[in-house]
Parts: sequence; C-alpha cells; structure tokens
Amino acid sequence: MTTTDISSPAPATPGGTRPVVVTRPLAQAQAFATRVAQVGRQPEIFPLLAIAPVPDRQLLQAYFDDLSSYALVVFVSPNAIDAAFSCLAAWPPAVTIGIVGEGSRLALQAHGVTAANAVIVGPRNPAKMDSEELLLALDLENLRGKRALIVRGQAGRDFLTDTLRAHQIEVVHATAYLRTVPQLDEVARQRLQTLLEADSVWVITSSEALRNLVGMTNLLRNPLSGEGFVVKLQRSKILVPHHRIADTARSLGFSDVTLTGSGDERLIAALQSCP
Repeated sequence: MTTTDISSPAPATPGGTRPVVVTRPLAQAQAFATRVAQVGRQPEIFPLLAIAPVPDRQLLQAYFDDLSSYALVVFVSPNAIDAAFSCLAAWPPAVTIGIVGEGSRLALQAHGVTAANAVIVGPRNPAKMDSEELLLALDLENLRGKRALIVRGQAGRDFLTDTLRAHQIEVVHATAYLRTVPQLDEVARQRLQTLLEADSVWVITSSEALRNLVGMTNLLRNPLSGEGFVVKLQRSKILVPHHRIADTARSLGFSDVTLTGSGDERLIAALQSCP
C-alpha cells in the first residue's frame, strides 16, 4: 500500500470531479459536507456508523449527577458530549474537561462551554489529535489519587485508561451512546454500488467505520461479484486523519491512502490536491 503523509496542509489547488464520500455519523456529516462543497467538490453523505442512545438512561444520568466527584472528565467524541449535555443543566467549572479533537471543542461550544467558563485540555499538536497527545497536555501528577470519568461509546481503546491508572488515577467509564452499523437496505446497496463505480474519494475518520465499509461492500450483489466490489473499494482513494486508520487500511488491503494529519482543515487541504 502506498501511504501519502501530508500532515502539513498543502496550498489549495483546483478540485477534481470525483464525488467525495463523507462517512461520519449523520449528526456530524453535514457540517463537513458543507466544507467539501465550499471547495468545489461534490459531497455525498454515506454514514458508516450509526449512533443510538443507551438503553439505560438512568445509569447515564447517575454519572452526571455525581460529576463533582471527578477531577477530570474526558469526552472521546462530539457524540459523547451531546449525550452528556442531554443530562446536564450546566457544567461545573471546577471539573476539568479533556478532549481529543477540534470537533469536540466545537461541540462543547454549541452547549455553551468554552475556555471562558471551563478548563478545557486538548492536544497541543494540531496535526495529531489523539489520546497520546491529550496525555502529554494533562497534569498527571496533579491528578494522582483523584477520579477521572471517560465518556465514550460502548467500547474504546484502553491506552488512555491504562495510562491514567498507571499514574494512580481512578478511572470510571460512562457508556453514553452505542455505535452500530447502518442498515444496508436496497436503497443503501444501490447507493454504495454507485459510489464505488463513480471512483469516489472516501473520507474515513475511524478504523471502525473503515471495517464497516468493507463489510457492507462484501454484501453487494451482481453485476459484479462481492469480491469484485471489494477489490474496487480497495483501489479507491481514501483520506484518513490518523496513522492508526492508515494501519487498518493497510491490513484491509487498501492501496491508495493519504494520511492527512488531524483536523478538518488538513482533510480539506488534502482533498483539494485530489484529482
């Protein structure tokens, strides 16, 4: 697999004509699709993850009723923030917020939480927005012996949890939403086939979403065999913001992957360089 790393944004160039598939969950897809259209490309929203509420709403509420007992609350995504604020009237300013992406900062802002009224800690390196960079920004020594709440979907990476616990910080997980695979009904099947046949550019922002895309493609029927569609997908151009997603793409047989670095600005800059 050839992986192009363009973690520093490139100068804008005239856009190409291939459709650009925005694969984020529906709640976050439209804003990025608008950015794609603004640079002269044709966005196509095709979510690869669906977000569903947790079945036990009372349990989720209980975490946020006890929010003042935590020194740090880490939100892993904008979806986590939206779910949390459905349980909150206001954020307690004494509780530090940890985030791993600019999308989460914008989600907090939409709920009235900014650096003016809360302590928000995120990665200092805008080209690498992940848990590793968040840990570098946190005062782990000051958190020693205190409690941290990680708000996420039904599962997540253990790296952040393991590192916090290694610094003698008690970690509690709150499952705030469920991630599911969108239903591949007949309309979605036809749409996926059309996007593949159009030689689309795919913007993939999670490894889970990429695996879902391969699984959906495996379900396609004639005129090509399922294997034929998968081969076509593996030859498609995909843009990814993080090396872990690029590694997943390599393991799944993709051959044209651009590693952009974190943030929508870098994704858009990379897109403007695509034919």
